[in-house]
Amino acid sequence: MMIKICTACGTSYDEQQSRIEHCKICEDERQFVPASGQKWISLNSLQSTHCNKWQQHAANLFSLQTVPNFAINQRAFLLQTPHGNILWDCIANFDDATKAIVTALGGIHAIAISHPHYYSTMQDWAAAFDAPIYLHANDSEWIMRDSPYISLWQNDELEIVPKVKLIRLGGHFAGGCVLYWAQDGGVLLSGDIVQVTPGANAVSFMWSYPNMLPLSVTAVSDITRRLAALKFARLYGAFEQREILADAQQIVMQSGEKYIACLNA
Repeated sequence: MMIKICTACGTSYDEQQSRIEHCKICEDERQFVPASGQKWISLNSLQSTHCNKWQQHAANLFSLQTVPNFAINQRAFLLQTPHGNILWDCIANFDDATKAIVTALGGIHAIAISHPHYYSTMQDWAAAFDAPIYLHANDSEWIMRDSPYISLWQNDELEIVPKVKLIRLGGHFAGGCVLYWAQDGGVLLSGDIVQVTPGANAVSFMWSYPNMLPLSVTAVSDITRRLAALKFARLYGAFEQREILADAQQIVMQSGEKYIACLNA
């Protein structure tokens, strides 16, 4: 297998059978091809110039992120539960140090990803830890490398382990989902399906972030309606320091009302 990674979005492709020249993820309007053109990097080259840093947010919640910045520069989360660890979202740089740390923390029971921009090298993580990857079936066209570990789920909710479930919100992608952990007052891991703003006192919702294309009133109303049925105090977004550590549900509801008011003005 000859794996190469898009430097703009971090998606991995297998070039063994045919030369890959275009990144379907970046050519979609929800991402972008850089003005300098499409570029690629091998996993070995990425590992030689980058590493992953870790942060512990709670006793059983860790995040990891590649430094220096790579591609979209999202962070992934490792949630420890009594029924096994969940990797939420994914990053491209899967090196030996990361394998060792994850193994020491108990390995990975399952992988779940919010949307296609964060699929990255999910296939390699899954193979290393013999863990299923839960992706929503509505986004299956964006899987650029097949894997026997991929499990497509449908409808609007999927319980991975007790107290941990995926909830499809749509919006950014048709299958866009968040991870809900019904413990410690409720915790929401949102990727950028629900995007925490820089002040960490509001959230927003977009169809395309780089191209600044908004969602409709109907889409945002549906997202907030689904989230209103939950109970969560904390919310962790896709990017470093983008988290709301108290009153997260109230802030999400208020932000949704403001967003809709702006669209209706």
